[in-house]
Amino acid sequence: MAFDADKVTLARRGLLAGGGALGLTGALAACGSGDDAADTGEESTGPWEFTDDQPVTSELDHVPTKLVAYTGMAAALYDFGIEVPAVFGPTTNEDGTATSQAGNLPVGDLEVFGNTYGEFDVEAYAGWGPEVLLTHFYYDPATLWYIPEESKGNITELAEVVALSADDGANTLDAVIGRHAELAESLGADLASDENAANKERYDAAVAALTEAAAANPVTVLACSAAAEVFYASNPAMGNDMRFFTELGVNFVQPDNLDEGGYFESLSWENADKYPADLLFLDSRIQALQPDALTEFPTWTALPAVQEGQVTGWEAEPMYSYGLAAVSIEALAEAIKNAKKLV
Repeated sequence: MAFDADKVTLARRGLLAGGGALGLTGALAACGSGDDAADTGEESTGPWEFTDDQPVTSELDHVPTKLVAYTGMAAALYDFGIEVPAVFGPTTNEDGTATSQAGNLPVGDLEVFGNTYGEFDVEAYAGWGPEVLLTHFYYDPATLWYIPEESKGNITELAEVVALSADDGANTLDAVIGRHAELAESLGADLASDENAANKERYDAAVAALTEAAAANPVTVLACSAAAEVFYASNPAMGNDMRFFTELGVNFVQPDNLDEGGYFESLSWENADKYPADLLFLDSRIQALQPDALTEFPTWTALPAVQEGQVTGWEAEPMYSYGLAAVSIEALAEAIKNAKKLV
């Protein structure tokens, strides 16, 4: 789960209101139901049925191929072998390269209906003729991730909606990936393919390596995120990844003065050393400051973990396929294995 101020607002309220259609419901519905919908040319069999985590059961007389998904979900499905031709959410950086949430998606080939928080081109979406909209939700299934609240009704009436729980306060990364695998399989993925089998094997090995590293070298880990004015000490109970890593034996710092919502404790930079840690698990998303940008912060450079080079990247919004998740788990396992005890 996200741990900067904007992301926590999203998690509490669900979505940023803004963008989208204004009173165009009837026109958009007509636009989406006409003959203008492009044919993907892919074979499709049916019928198709899937029960999501709201829970709502979606049904079509064929397996859909005109899929529109939140970028992170599209990346997970793509890793399982399902091509999602259209997305919304953080897909490309300013230079056109893929964001971390895009995983291995061929971003240059995608229809992108919104690349930033609160942006969704409803008219373009309707004209494209979607069959299924796929996204996540956090805690409240009525608040769909990256679907602007003001235009949600116009968007959701144009296609079947499938929403998977990215966080309900108890589910773990392992379980969330499992649900994405089930969704991918319903859409035609062969989970027993050589590639999927290899990804699952790599994931299982990464989990075993993290378990072993945490037991052999029980260092103290602080999950954190950096902004210009604030250093966030994150609550390990409020992320499906950290709950899973805790189960595997990782010793996370538990902040004792959490902000409203419970996701983190906001610290001034003068107090960035409040929680001693052997290893910093630092939010690696583009909206968070990275180590190169923190060299001018004296309290950052004074942290023992920083001085020892014991900082590793954290995908604060995890990736939900075995292949993509394995990479970040391997990195954490290696960081813990090699960390020195400093506190």
